[in-house]
Amino acid sequence: MSAILEICVDDPAGIDAAVAGGADRIELCAALELGGLTPSAALVECALAAGCRTHMMIRPRAGGFVLDDGEAALMIGEIRLAIARGVAGVVVGALRPDGRLDREALARFRDAARDATIVLHRAIDLVPDPVSAVREAAELGYDKILSSGGALTAIEGMATLAAMVDAAGDRLSIVAGSGVTPDNVGQLIAGTGVREVHGSASRPGPDPDAGTMRLGFAAGPRRRTDRMIVQRLRAAIADRGST
Repeated sequence: MSAILEICVDDPAGIDAAVAGGADRIELCAALELGGLTPSAALVECALAAGCRTHMMIRPRAGGFVLDDGEAALMIGEIRLAIARGVAGVVVGALRPDGRLDREALARFRDAARDATIVLHRAIDLVPDPVSAVREAAELGYDKILSSGGALTAIEGMATLAAMVDAAGDRLSIVAGSGVTPDNVGQLIAGTGVREVHGSASRPGPDPDAGTMRLGFAAGPRRRTDRMIVQRLRAAIADRGST
């Protein structure tokens, strides 16, 4: 069976490109250049109208994953609104100051998500022992974990990802993400045993104008989801599944 392909997007054009290219699922965010933040209600409606299974990022701000006062409650409110709107799942994460998973916050997120899919995002790549954290997430009732194996890219983290897949067993699914391309996705699946992969399938857009850069409204070109890259990822995964 071919692996599931998830594409992260942060605008209507990205939604359209992911769906047209054959994505099985989209991870809907705002500000992918910041690692992904909670998207707007209107963008959520746009994604749902496209008819592709949608997981929504719940992350109220850029930066680390140790939550400030009030942020867990804010995220719980966003989770409840997301589920009420009809998203299939939510993507969350929280850490303690010592770098371990914030089990209390993660349990509250699980309860708020009710029967929807809940995904632990790449906050896990910052914990001291991602393999042990997989077992913790399974105990908390999480359905999926998005990870690069603690490395800059999933290819570099393949050994840890393979150990995470073993630790997960049938209790949850490890989704390999970061630096996933049509050229390496087959190697990644073969080397780790993951059944799901995650990528942006994007190219850099045009450079912002000088005024936009000067006033700090952009740090460089935005990346844009490319339908052809999505299609190539889809084809590479299918080729791997048929061998």
